[in-house]
Amino acid sequence: MCLAIPMKIISKNGDNVIAEVDSVKKEASVMLLGEEVEVGDYVIVHAGFAISKLDETYAKETIRLMREVFSEEDLA
Repeated sequence: MCLAIPMKIISKNGDNVIAEVDSVKKEASVMLLGEEVEVGDYVIVHAGFAISKLDETYAKETIRLMREVFSEEDLA
């Protein structure tokens, strides 16, 4: 199963970012986004690409719900 995960951008270099959720860091490209993102923004990451920018409140609520539904092994 593939999931798109809400993640917080912790560093940015051009169109490449490092995003993190629950201490898991992933490299992703933001080239598909139609808007600018900065460190501290939340994005949905799927298959190495940020596909959508999220409001922080919505992102945190989605992460909270995912923690309830999935075990830690499912999210890693």
